[in-house]
Order: sequence, then C-alpha cells, then structure tokens
Amino acid sequence: MTDFIEPAEDDPSAPQDIHGVWTDLDPRVMPMPIEELPREAQTTDEELIAADERAVVSEATDDQRVDRIAAEIRRAFAALEPIGHGVTVFGSARSREGTAEYTLARRLGYELGDAGHTIITGGGPGAMEAANRGAMDAQATSVGLRIELPFEQGTNPYVDLDVPFKYFFARKVCFVRYACAFVVLPGGYGTLDELFETVCLIQTDKVKQRPVLLMDSGFWGGIIDWTKSTLLERGMIDEDDLGLLRVVDDMDEVVRICGDASAALGVGVHE
Repeated sequence: MTDFIEPAEDDPSAPQDIHGVWTDLDPRVMPMPIEELPREAQTTDEELIAADERAVVSEATDDQRVDRIAAEIRRAFAALEPIGHGVTVFGSARSREGTAEYTLARRLGYELGDAGHTIITGGGPGAMEAANRGAMDAQATSVGLRIELPFEQGTNPYVDLDVPFKYFFARKVCFVRYACAFVVLPGGYGTLDELFETVCLIQTDKVKQRPVLLMDSGFWGGIIDWTKSTLLERGMIDEDDLGLLRVVDDMDEVVRICGDASAALGVGVHE
C-alpha cells in the first residue's frame, strides 16, 4: 500500500485541508478516508431514524417528530375510515405492463373488485398499478397508500383514494388495519417485508387471523419449501404457523377466500 504523503505547506498546487482530510489528492498517493459531510435527510423516515447520525442535518425535536407521526396517522385514519375493510394487495413496483405479473395483478384487481371488494395497494407502479387498474376496470373503490421515497414517482393514475405517507410504519398499520385479507404477488425486498410483518402480526395475535394468500406457486414455491425444511425443522416456527401462508393459483378460490374473510369480520362487501 502506498503511504500517504503530506504535501508541503508552501506548495501552491497542494490540495486543501477540509474538515481534517485532504481533497483533490495526487492520484499516485492513497487518500485518507473522507467522512460524509452533513446533508439534509432525503425522506422523513430517514430524518426520524437517522436523527442522531452526523451525516444528517435536522433541526426537528423528538416532540415535533411525535406530533408529525400522530398527525399523519390521524389523517390516514380519517381518510380510510369510510372504506371499512378491503383486500390489501402487495407486489413488486418492477412488474411492468405486458409481463405475466402485471397481467395477473390487473386480473386480480378486477375479479376482487367485481366481487365487491375495495382494493388497497401501495399506490405505486408495477403490480400496485395493475391491481388498482383492475379495480377501476370493475368500478370498485381503488385505494393507494403512497409512501415518500427519494427515487420513486407519485401515485399511479388508477387510484380513487390517494393517501400519502411519510412514515413506512404508519403506512403498514393502515395496510393491516383496513384489510380483511392479503393477497401477495411476486415481489422483492419490499414485498417480502410487507408479507412477513403481516404474518408476524397474525402469528402473535396482534390482529385477528386473516388469510394471507400467495399467488404464483412458481414464484413462492421455493420460500414455502424453505419455511418447511428450515424454519419448521429447526423449531423456529410451529406446525400451525405453516398454515398462515397459503399458496393459491386459482383466481376463483382467491375471490371465495377473500369473501369468506370479509364475512367473518362482519363487514361484508360493497353492493
């Protein structure tokens, strides 16, 4: 490794010392690590979670943060109270129109909407857009719980009720609070996060047991096999916990299960 060579102080071409580190170093020498300079948080979630990190500049107090969280939840509850319970659909933002995943999500939104269910999604693109679009095709209520992200667009154009969120956890509360059932389509880390947090809430009796349906056995089969062969075999879950996840490919069965779940909550479906 090449040693760092500190330039002479009287050298006019020498790099300048900023915050104790050298910048614009001669490429022939190894620079000292440069600390990330303070910057504004990119999202409200980051401002909350990274409030004590030197890299984030914030003038908010914890009391102000708590007030903001309460205000967001209060607004969301007021907006969603009229819908009662719908079916929450999780799925990837990367499922583009023309793909099998997008087509499945749109048909799902239509079939559930045609059966009288409100469709609740994250309000973004991909599978979320497709499910909202299907609901709109069926003239059913289409809800989008949109999250503030630094790299993602606004609400998709197929949402009747747009409920914006700055805090992920507040949004997740509403995904669960207003759902009689959950249908999970193929997705990545975000979808897996939503899936397993929902299952954990049901497993721990934080919410009344509601069906969690995984559509596309070709996609979900591996994780179900791993759940059985690893989580169950090593005693990380019980036999009964396996029943919290159900892989269902038949659309009619999905609609029937969601209808039964709605009736079990005593909310019925919209005429």
